[in-house]
Amino acid sequence: MCQSGVVLECVINISEGRDIDALRQLAAVCANDLLDVHFDPEHNRSVFTLMGTTAPRRLTKLAVQLLQLDTHQGVHPRLGVVDVVPFIALDESTMHDAILARDEFAHWASSELSVPCFVYGAERTLPDIRHQAWSNLQPQYGPSAPHSTAGAICVGARDSLVAYNVWLNPTTTAETASLIARSVRGDGIRTLALRVGNHWQISMNLIDPERIGPDIATDRVIHFAKQNNVEIERCELVGLISQHALNKISQQRWTELDLSAERTIEFRRKHGYTFTA
Repeated sequence: MCQSGVVLECVINISEGRDIDALRQLAAVCANDLLDVHFDPEHNRSVFTLMGTTAPRRLTKLAVQLLQLDTHQGVHPRLGVVDVVPFIALDESTMHDAILARDEFAHWASSELSVPCFVYGAERTLPDIRHQAWSNLQPQYGPSAPHSTAGAICVGARDSLVAYNVWLNPTTTAETASLIARSVRGDGIRTLALRVGNHWQISMNLIDPERIGPDIATDRVIHFAKQNNVEIERCELVGLISQHALNKISQQRWTELDLSAERTIEFRRKHGYTFTA
């Protein structure tokens, strides 16, 4: 296990966003290490923000017991019921600490739960795994075929990022949404155009959020949306943002961008969080 004094965040993406009772059970098993839960029924996906390396294992073990990938339906791509498990170094901890936690988790999940694990970080990106898993890329840990009900887990070591959505008006076409996503993509922004109910959504990972934060990303979406006569309906922060990244953004825009001091990693570490859905 990771050495004492190491401070790690873990942002686990679970392939369930509709069964509130299951989400309550999953949140409860995380106990005081839980910082946030963001869930979406259309995506049928939840993002659990945790501290440390123990709660991620408790959450993963229960999710594998409760959920089944073969009956899962949702708009977001996924490889497993526990789809993504990235470790992020905080405070004075290092990327080496995050990599050690990643590899220990992947070894545990593959040996104890028999769930194959793909790892990402310096070796490859999460999009690489999404595109190549089970064809050009085999798991680095565990069985060479997906678990019958749990699929596979993508386990990573990465820097802090921000998951962020910009919703387009319901008259937007699939072609236009895809064009906007492609136009915004690059220079610190990964994008997908996802159909969510009656709307299209530009789903983004901001991989350098202190340089390219939600304000800059939203302005890029607005720019290309205007070029295609599309209006923006709203913005959505998925999970938490660091205080450093938030400080880069004018406070006058926080409401517009779905941001607040209470939704920072630092605030939740200090004040705690209770899942109340």
